[in-house]
Amino acid sequence: MARQRSEAVAETMSKTHNIRNMCVIAHVDHGKSTLTDALVYKAGIITEQQAGQRRFTDSLETEQEKGITIKSSSVSMFYELDDQVLGDLKRDGNGFLVNLIDSPGHVDFSSEVTAALRVTDGALLVVDAVSGVSVQTETVLRQALSERVQLTLIINKVDRCILEQKLEPEELYKKLSGIIARCNALIATYRSTDDTIYSDEHFNPKSGNVSFASGKQGWAFTLSQFATFYAEKTKVSKEKYMDRLWGESFYSASNKKWLSYEQSRTSDDAKRGFNQFILQPLYQMLTACADLNMDEVRTLLTKIDIKLPAEKLDATVLDSKTIMSNVMKRWLPAGEAMLHLIVLHLPSPAQAQTYRIQHLYEGPQDDQVACSMKACDPKGDVMIYISKKIPAQDGSRFLCFGRIFSGTIVSGTNVRILGPDFHPGSTSDLQIKNVTSVGVMIGDRCIQMHSVPAGNVVALTGIDKCLLKTATITTNPDAHNFRVMKFSVSPVVRVAVDVKNPTDHAKLIDGLKKLVQADSLVQVLNENGQQVIACAGELHLEICLADLEKLHARCELKVATPIVTYRETITAESRQIAFTKTTNKHNKFFMRASPLEEGLADAIESGRISSKQDPKERSKILVEEFGWDLATTKKIWAFGPYDNGPNILVDSTRSVDGLGNIQDAVVAAFQWTTQEGVLASENLRGARIELLDAEIHRDSAHRRPDQLIPAIRRCLLASLHMAEPRLLEPIFLVDVECPTHMIGKVYSTLNKRRGQIGEESELSGTTLSRIKAYLPVNESFGFTEELRRVTSGTAFPQCQFDHWSLLPGEPFEMNTKCGQIVSETRQRKSLSEQVPALESLIDRQ
Repeated sequence: MARQRSEAVAETMSKTHNIRNMCVIAHVDHGKSTLTDALVYKAGIITEQQAGQRRFTDSLETEQEKGITIKSSSVSMFYELDDQVLGDLKRDGNGFLVNLIDSPGHVDFSSEVTAALRVTDGALLVVDAVSGVSVQTETVLRQALSERVQLTLIINKVDRCILEQKLEPEELYKKLSGIIARCNALIATYRSTDDTIYSDEHFNPKSGNVSFASGKQGWAFTLSQFATFYAEKTKVSKEKYMDRLWGESFYSASNKKWLSYEQSRTSDDAKRGFNQFILQPLYQMLTACADLNMDEVRTLLTKIDIKLPAEKLDATVLDSKTIMSNVMKRWLPAGEAMLHLIVLHLPSPAQAQTYRIQHLYEGPQDDQVACSMKACDPKGDVMIYISKKIPAQDGSRFLCFGRIFSGTIVSGTNVRILGPDFHPGSTSDLQIKNVTSVGVMIGDRCIQMHSVPAGNVVALTGIDKCLLKTATITTNPDAHNFRVMKFSVSPVVRVAVDVKNPTDHAKLIDGLKKLVQADSLVQVLNENGQQVIACAGELHLEICLADLEKLHARCELKVATPIVTYRETITAESRQIAFTKTTNKHNKFFMRASPLEEGLADAIESGRISSKQDPKERSKILVEEFGWDLATTKKIWAFGPYDNGPNILVDSTRSVDGLGNIQDAVVAAFQWTTQEGVLASENLRGARIELLDAEIHRDSAHRRPDQLIPAIRRCLLASLHMAEPRLLEPIFLVDVECPTHMIGKVYSTLNKRRGQIGEESELSGTTLSRIKAYLPVNESFGFTEELRRVTSGTAFPQCQFDHWSLLPGEPFEMNTKCGQIVSETRQRKSLSEQVPALESLIDRQ
């Protein structure tokens, strides 16, 4: 059976119209992995009993222990559908290959979601019917829109609304339509104006792209399934039923007529079509199973022409939940409804690449590579984007996981590996290597293939040493890069690690290198000989340390207390012009610092404004939105740090001789200073530095970089010192769900930690409330444990990095919190305890 499946998968790989690359995205605990089981069961990979319990895609030990997905995992599955279901869909035969990626819902792992969305064309957005659209639902939806991924919606846990909350059919309809309206509102808010693939009313049950489900019980349905059933019974067309089973259409049983909303108000027995024809039978079946009313269950099963073996309905042996699951899986199998959503409403690679490439590819849209990618041409040049690296079972090597946009990759092919810093025409960040083998992923296993054509996801071996996290793989010497992925979270929590046994130091260094490759977001820094890991939050840090100890380094570790990443900024213009000169007195520099306009630093960090952007486009944004002078926008020399940070260096000089000779030195000093600011050697954010004037010696021997750069750095530090420098601290947006009577305890816990309450709302139909608050990252350590303790485990917080905020207090005064943090950070970095005095930085004219 497995062999037949592999052959069917291999055969369908070359039919681009019959492939669906998709992922499942949602807030944590909304039921992604449980729903995914239904598809895995339908493909014949797990048994019916395991579906809904096994969580096949959660293959890691930690995932099974904690009950959440941590790493996104891929599974390729083959299905056959009937002509009746497929209709006039463009295809090549009835066999379909679905490459599914199950992604994490916890905010700390949202970099995994970004990596999953990059290699897919469609996504199933799962929303919990009880708690509705949550904070992470909003985040993953925004990520999907930014990657131009087509969306379908599954509202999960509908059974809980019926059996636990005991909602009336009309209340449930209002709740479901409210969730759909909220998701549509988010799409209308966040989609870019030039997008044609999303409409403002994107999710609509009438069009068939919304499904209602219970992952735990293994059932799901779309309007289409009920419309088909009733159309066969009554000889009324399916299209008419589709139109009437949702929205303001009411049915009067006594008159046997469909009525509008206005007409229904004068009728005694008019009920909404959705309630009468879908929810009523559903309520009857679920209630009969819950009450173990087996006669009623058998009568209902006869009405819908379903036969079940006697042992599946044996109330003397089975409990009500098992019987309910057995009945519902047979009546409305979740795998079938989800498969219809995927095949009928998500695009094939051939469709999706026509509009996605212009967003993903950095090169000209009319070059040979772009054209073959838009056509998803298996005969074109190979173009693959590697989105993540998966550690092999033994942890020694990595599989490079990505998507083939054009060409066919064959084992043994020599490929060009373009890193994120590659520029066409140069050899920087470029390597040429042989791909030793290609394969597809099934959970945690890699199935070897001879070749994999365009439109598929693929796992490559043999090239892992040539790339750090992501890369573009190509056989075309003129190809450009794919755009670098933008993550919605920031690594703001840091911790120093060391080994318990000094002889294991080499293992730690090797393990840290592997950890950086295995996790898209984690950063490893060396601070004064200490190895420091930077992560998105406490849970991310915990998982990274566990991976490092057990899988990558395989030795015992000592872990210091977590510390927070700060940023430096300025709050005013330099009170006087900073002046410095080189030690040989032959070169002089005049500079001034001022804060960037409000919102400009955010625009740079989000990628709207960048150094790689078309200068005309950049100038237009700076002039129209931030009030810059057009001439000034043309004199931007650099962004920093790392050439893309939220600080700008501007040349404001007038007719200085030999300025071009020192430009590289000024930019190098600017990059250094924006990485290590004046207060505590932390990254700088939100500063505009202007070079106002310079005197430069004509003889190159008197203006060597080792003479220029230290003097320019002193000038930069002095201009910042005189611009009222301050520290910025990272702030988490905390989303807490808790019983309404526990709100007081949540407030007191937040207030103790400098938390600010943003909004509070009651979840309709439940005894729960949702609180949104802002909490400084510095105060967040142990917050989750304390909140769980004071609320007896009933409050569930999610912390996500939201913004940078000024840290209260003066950095030069030791008795303030800000001054203490500056002092502690300087000591940790082995700097002098006091911030350098201004006199030590500037020179006399």
